[in-house]
Parts: sequence; C-alpha cells; structure tokens
Amino acid sequence: MSDRDERLSVLKTYKLFVGGKFPRSESGRVYEVTDAKDRWLANAPQASRKDARDAVVAARKAFGGWSGATAYNRGQILYRVAEMLEGRREQFVREVADAEGLSKSKAGAQVDAAVDRWVWYAGWSDKVAQIAGSANPVAGPYFNLSSPEPTGVVAVLAPQDSSFLGLVSVIAPAIVTGNTTVVVSSEDRPLPALSLGEVLATSDLPGGVVNVLSGRTAEIAAPLASHQDVNAIDLTGAAPELAAELEAAAAENLKRVVRPQAVDWAADPGTRRMLSFLETKTVWHPMGV
Repeated sequence: MSDRDERLSVLKTYKLFVGGKFPRSESGRVYEVTDAKDRWLANAPQASRKDARDAVVAARKAFGGWSGATAYNRGQILYRVAEMLEGRREQFVREVADAEGLSKSKAGAQVDAAVDRWVWYAGWSDKVAQIAGSANPVAGPYFNLSSPEPTGVVAVLAPQDSSFLGLVSVIAPAIVTGNTTVVVSSEDRPLPALSLGEVLATSDLPGGVVNVLSGRTAEIAAPLASHQDVNAIDLTGAAPELAAELEAAAAENLKRVVRPQAVDWAADPGTRRMLSFLETKTVWHPMGV
C-alpha cells in the first residue's frame, strides 16, 4: 500500500462569520449536516442567542462606515465579491449539489445564476436613488428633494430550500443600499452560506456588514425579532407558524418586516427587496431669487 493510500483526508471545519472573524458558537455546540441522501457532510456550528446578539453588535458597529461609503464604492466592493465567487465556483457547485441533491450541471447553473445575481445587484448601487428619490413640486420658493437612505441593521432568514441562489438573492439587495445584515442560514443546508462568509472575509467588504449564523432557525430568529437594535427583518426562511410569532415580536419595536412568500429564485428579482430596506429623507432648501 502506498503512502498516498494511507493518507487521511483533511475534513473542512465550518465556523460562524461574525464581525469579519470566524468564531465557533459560544455554546460550543455543533450539529450534523447531511446531503440529500442523508449522508454526513460536516458538523456545522449551532449558534446560540448570545451569538445572535454578538452579530447584531458587529452589524451596528459596521453600519456607519458602510452606509457612509459612496454608492459607487459599494458597487465596486460587491463586484469584487462576485469575482471571488467565480474563482471558487467548483467548491460552491459541489456544496450546492450535495445540499440540494442536484446533478453537477444543474448545481453549476444555480451557482452561475447566483454570481450573475450578485453582479446585477452590484450594478444597482449607484442607480437605486434614481428610482427611489424625487424632486417634489411645492407651493413656495423651495427645493423639495426626497432621497433614499438605508434602514440600518437587517436580520435576514435565508431561504430553507435554495441554499445559494436564494441566499444571494436576500443578502445582496439588503447590503447594496448601505444596510448591514445578520443572516441566519438554511437550517439543513448551511454549508454554502458558511463558505460565502469565507469569500466575504477575503474580499474588500468591511467586517460586520454581513454576519452569517447557522443553527436552529427558530432559536436564532427569536432574539433577532425582539432585538431593539435590529431595524428590519426578512422572514423568507421562516415557516408560517414561526413567521407569525416573529412578526408579532417585531411589531413591538416597530421593525420593518418582509413577510415570507413563494418565490421563484430563478426569476427576475426586480427591485422590491432593495426598496423594502430603505427610508426616505426629504429636505427643504430655500430657492435663491
């Protein structure tokens, strides 16, 4: 038997992505992730409520710098992420194929669509103000201008069924406009999301803009929905009963809520998700005579 035959493979260790770093869950817990045929793939960190609160702190800390960056700069950074996703295409194809039980060709199509979707949102960074802002007619010698501003920290429950294309489709529209995010990955298919954290960490994206947690969706989402420093929540990945509970908790502190609904992730995404996490600032300015 050769030395090569005796060699043990190095199994990948997946970790959370919080504040630009890769901590294990503070609870020390992990849970088994299996493929579509119930074969073991990896142990994923099982995030706790404390991990969720830490992620909110990281997102809030990053908000000032990210929202204050120029729209053009945010677009450049998102495009850089797409470049790096393209460079790690084979890894994501393998992870998506395992997670969703797809053939390599179908998984490749999903990954390619996700990269294209990321580039599409990157292009909106310096254009969304054109459709969300306006110059308003008023009765008086004033300029009246409305412009969009980011809502703040957005909690995102990623789709449970679409481990990568759906994931990208809920993260990119939230951050391209200047929000920061705490993302709860698919409970049973978290590996592409955790690998996305590795890409984000080695891109130009500031730490804390995207924070990725894996674990039990209900356990992590509850403290996010009631957290006073989370400004909005996307309930896409919540089951109906859980979504109702989270929406009630979010209403107590006046969060913006995107309710779950059936989505064809391969279809044209439109601008709805970007606009869902924007506030409108209106400024009056005297008109010189």
